[in-house]
Amino acid sequence: MTENKFNRESQTNQPLQRLVTDITYLYFGKCKLYLSSIMDLYNREIVDCTISDTQDTNVILDTLNQLDLLQGALLHNDQGSVAYYQTCIEKDIIRSMSRKGTPADNACIEWFHSVLKSETFYLHKWRNLTKDSMTNIVKKYITLYNETRIQQQLNDHSSVQYRKLVA
Repeated sequence: MTENKFNRESQTNQPLQRLVTDITYLYFGKCKLYLSSIMDLYNREIVDCTISDTQDTNVILDTLNQLDLLQGALLHNDQGSVAYYQTCIEKDIIRSMSRKGTPADNACIEWFHSVLKSETFYLHKWRNLTKDSMTNIVKKYITLYNETRIQQQLNDHSSVQYRKLVA
């Protein structure tokens, strides 16, 4: 069993050392897609994501395998699978997982997913989109979020601006 090593401490002073990951659904018409994303808690940047039409281990592994993390990085999620655990071991990533029904450690990524939906799909009430257009909207929003959207906790810089400023 993976224990919770975060204990609601989401602050870090180094990039790519404390990360959170989660999956959310994106409805369009009578279909839905799944967005798996990883957020760096250093600057709240979405460092990798995968969009899939199935919610299975592969969508999580695709996201995780895109990312080159430093040895000993801590990755928190609220669920896991045997393949996920094995991939973390191979990449020398320290796993952390919340107990069922206690999502507080994943609040940052949950918030991001909520804002993404609110500012794109819910705001415009898009219902009859294609998979490609949904994917395009999500990717454009993530770019906007990372590069343009300012965040108060980052001294009114975007995630990417903050990372470049401090580096």
